[in-house]
Amino acid sequence: MRVDVGSLEELRAKGYLTGKIGSQPVCVFWHADCAYAIDDRCPHLGFPLHRGTVESGIVTCHWHHARFDLCTGGTLDPFADDARAYPVDLAGGRVVVTAEPRPFDKDQTLRRLGEGLEEGLSLVLAKAVLAYSEAGEPLTDLLSVATGFGCTFRQQGFGPGLTVLCAMANVLSSLDPEDRPLALVQGLNFLSGDTRGRPPRFALSPLAGESMPSPERLGAWYRRFIENRSGDAAERALASAVGGGASLQELGRIMGAAATDHVFLDEGHVLDFTNKAFELVDHLGPASAALVLPTLAHETARATRHEEEGAWRHPDDLAALCEEAATRLPAVLEAAGWDGSEGRGDEAATFEEKGGPATLAWTVLEGGAAEIVEALLEAVSGGASAEQLGRAVALAAALRITRFHVQNDHSDWNVVHHGFTTANALHQLLVRAPSPLLLRGVFQVALKVYLDRFLNVPAARLPDEPRGDLDELAACWDVEGRVDEAGRLAYGFLRGGGSREALLAALGHGLLAEDAGFHWFQTYEAAARQAAAWPRGSEEEALILAGTARFLAAHTPTRRELSQVVRIASRLRRGEALYEEAELPSL
Repeated sequence: MRVDVGSLEELRAKGYLTGKIGSQPVCVFWHADCAYAIDDRCPHLGFPLHRGTVESGIVTCHWHHARFDLCTGGTLDPFADDARAYPVDLAGGRVVVTAEPRPFDKDQTLRRLGEGLEEGLSLVLAKAVLAYSEAGEPLTDLLSVATGFGCTFRQQGFGPGLTVLCAMANVLSSLDPEDRPLALVQGLNFLSGDTRGRPPRFALSPLAGESMPSPERLGAWYRRFIENRSGDAAERALASAVGGGASLQELGRIMGAAATDHVFLDEGHVLDFTNKAFELVDHLGPASAALVLPTLAHETARATRHEEEGAWRHPDDLAALCEEAATRLPAVLEAAGWDGSEGRGDEAATFEEKGGPATLAWTVLEGGAAEIVEALLEAVSGGASAEQLGRAVALAAALRITRFHVQNDHSDWNVVHHGFTTANALHQLLVRAPSPLLLRGVFQVALKVYLDRFLNVPAARLPDEPRGDLDELAACWDVEGRVDEAGRLAYGFLRGGGSREALLAALGHGLLAEDAGFHWFQTYEAAARQAAAWPRGSEEEALILAGTARFLAAHTPTRRELSQVVRIASRLRRGEALYEEAELPSL
């Protein structure tokens, strides 16, 4: 496309001329007896570059002082993207700008993604995600770059940043299409913040040789080194298991055992991070296990062991009950004819038909500590599968949120959140790699739910609305304190015939509009997974999502800065004018 923007005489007299190529404004500058054409919208926030200053071959945008090379359009300031430069033809005394269609440049987009992660540039991250989405490219490369960055530039290893990124990748299909880029930007922005300013991680290589220890032996070493808090040795043992060809299920059993050798490691984060690491591998492919999984070794080795804390010892010795259950479990499994690694077939179906998981969840929620342990052991004897046990405990943990009374201290939302997201992680791991050792986690998480019982005294009233409106629910995010109302509306929407998909999309939209914290992303993703584990239209589904609505309403509104950044990036990509000439101040 060729566009005549004026005469050479006008250009020399005025110093610049403006025009449009399609919807894109362009500016031709006359500088040092040469004509240079570049985009007339600063790629940072869209301010007209013809309102800037030209000196020494550089145009400076007056809005945020980004500087651009007139020849190439390239920026000298990393917070701004490059502007596009165009050929200029001055034949016949006319100024003609030529533009050819610009194809999607995947390498450039991924490079800018990396720079955005390095510098914490949310607008750059947003532009990269939007470019990828609009090009229809699969997300694997984007997630791969981000995962590699997160595994390299956080000495402590796997952490909240990669967890949020994976959680948002997991729920993309639950979100409205227009919210999906924002979900990825939220994850990438959180990852950038989690790595910025931290020392890098130097991965240890696996053992090498013609004869390698078996996965079983390497797994035993891994658990021993975790027990001794020998992070480097644990990492090398795990890297060797991955490099030696251990299957993902074998690795899941090894790491799940280490994550449950102690009680509720690091407020449950170890189980959650372990599960998310495997889910990232699901997104990226089995070859990524060598990069991702060993990053858990140091996190697991240094984690707080809660049996060493008073809350797990007094007034009830919950740690001792966990030990007792773990000691009794093998005999119960053997008597039931189950090794803990496979489903239960007809027995599990019978347990489900009799309301086993839901009934068990309420026992975990309301029973005494010893009663809970006995109920879980009886469920194993009665045919419950690993999945059913994990689902029951996750429902009980979700109900702690649904019944959380607003008279509690606001920080205690985090306490019940930890129980729920850890229970979800355990449930997912039990589906992925069930084992007798991982089943110990069912008792640990169930007793964590018991430990949090005082946060339901008094218990918030369970919602019983027959109907609810999503527009009214959305209004709950705009005013502080509409916690109970949000729960009633979410519950009523489902009980009135609304779909799970529509409610999850509405909750996700509310989450993503906010400058959300780590726990918000965890809670939403766990709720999406747990609601899907129960039948459509069930009471369990409705109560889980009602609790999630209450959690979000308890934390909103925020300043909503990041969602505004993504809107700006989207408008810039569409060529919209963010600033009208009449509205601009004199500079």
